[in-house]
Amino acid sequence: MVDIGKILRTVRHLRSTQIFYQVAYRLHKPVYQQLNAPEGKRGCFFTDWTVKPTSLLKDGGFVFLNLEGPADWNFLEHGMLWAYNMNYMDWLQQDGISNSEQIGWITRFINGLPENKIALDPYPIALRSINWIKTLDRNQLIEATDKKRIEDSLWSQLKLLVRKLEYHLLGNHLLEDAYALFISAIYFHDIEMMRKAEKLISKELQEQILEDGGHFEQSPMYQCVLLDRLLDCYNISLTSADFVEKKVMDLVMTCSESMLSWLQTIVYRDGSIPLLNDSARGIAPTPQELFDYGQRMGLKWTTSKLKESGYRKMQTKRLEAVVDIGNITATYQPGHTHADTFNYELRVDGMPFVVDTGISTYNKNERRQYERSTMAHNTVTVDGRDSSEVWGGFRVGQRAKVKVLADNIEYVKAVHDGYGKDCLHERAFRLEGNSFIVEDHIGGDHKAVNYIHFDSGIEPSVKGNVVDCGNVEIRFEGADKIEIKADFVASEYNRLRQSKLLAVSFNHSMKYSINVLR
Repeated sequence: MVDIGKILRTVRHLRSTQIFYQVAYRLHKPVYQQLNAPEGKRGCFFTDWTVKPTSLLKDGGFVFLNLEGPADWNFLEHGMLWAYNMNYMDWLQQDGISNSEQIGWITRFINGLPENKIALDPYPIALRSINWIKTLDRNQLIEATDKKRIEDSLWSQLKLLVRKLEYHLLGNHLLEDAYALFISAIYFHDIEMMRKAEKLISKELQEQILEDGGHFEQSPMYQCVLLDRLLDCYNISLTSADFVEKKVMDLVMTCSESMLSWLQTIVYRDGSIPLLNDSARGIAPTPQELFDYGQRMGLKWTTSKLKESGYRKMQTKRLEAVVDIGNITATYQPGHTHADTFNYELRVDGMPFVVDTGISTYNKNERRQYERSTMAHNTVTVDGRDSSEVWGGFRVGQRAKVKVLADNIEYVKAVHDGYGKDCLHERAFRLEGNSFIVEDHIGGDHKAVNYIHFDSGIEPSVKGNVVDCGNVEIRFEGADKIEIKADFVASEYNRLRQSKLLAVSFNHSMKYSINVLR
């Protein structure tokens, strides 16, 4: 049965623009028209961009999301995200692919376009257009007839993108559209497209990049994805300063440095990102690759004071923690948000110890629902409920609202109302020497369960109110029952690793300390 209440609690957060275009794009679907690209000057990049991981296999097949499949633009057996990756054509930029192979694959794509059911969705057009422009820039000796055919197809797709901009989604999708128009306008030296791109990219950057440099969808993975292509925009703009408005170029530079600062602050000492919200390894360039890219273009950054993105970094010589005390900042586009209020990750001596369950799929199935749920995170459920109403793969209805009560480098405290005004959850995080301490208080008379998810390989054992994990022990106060349960965690798509979790039942208040022993 349709849950009208859940739908209303979700829709009320949408913007009128989204609702209008959701209806408009259903009533009228812009169609592809084959056009001739404008002749004349072409823009180009001046320095190397990040290199994509290898996806194209020697036998002509592909590997995306750790799943192998055929060279079929419409292959859907691994889900829509796999098919989208096929059509992004990021793999044109991988190491080892020759210029002739690149042009051959683009030609194959153009030949198959009439039967391709996915290619002309706006998001694939946006990402693919950047990859084609990079390929054209690298292939200066391309035959004139091949170049014209590719540019005509690219131009035709871009003109369709202009009529299908993702106003129905907004968020990172519309920002990627803006990146594509910006880079394409420079390549084709098209003033009309540039003015539209500048207006769009300016609006979206100012809205989506928070004061502390974090992207407002609060996913470290998408921070890297969006930063990579923002650096592409800055890259190509440096060769076309006379064509780009100075205030736009300055904004692109400022946001690039701000996002680099946020990333520099939140990464672990080994250079990896926290896997919070929708984040996985192997999708985006690594932080180090992005730092190197920024340095190649002369950008300068330090670190950021984390605030608006909701995350805090707490660390000592042996402990590193990233904690989440934030509200949902992308209120109208929370598709990559989880019900993870007051979640955290903890590393001991540089190694993962308490981890986020991670994400293994975008398919709308039971696993996706679990990975977004509160019990899949290192925080508290009350009466078996989620702190925010996640559903439908990418939807959020009712949301927890957070109030920060204390905020410094060694002590953070906040409260949220996700379980109701009469059942506030107050949590404090504290670092003391080699101990990481968590204190929880739940208002009212409710059944509360505190979840702690361990990295695979950690083997906990319960001894009274102490959990032994080798050189680390966890001491509990106020726990009614401590259970060890089997679990699975994921640091990459479609790869689940066996692990263990603690489910700790309590009433009203409890406290635990994670202590490094030696």
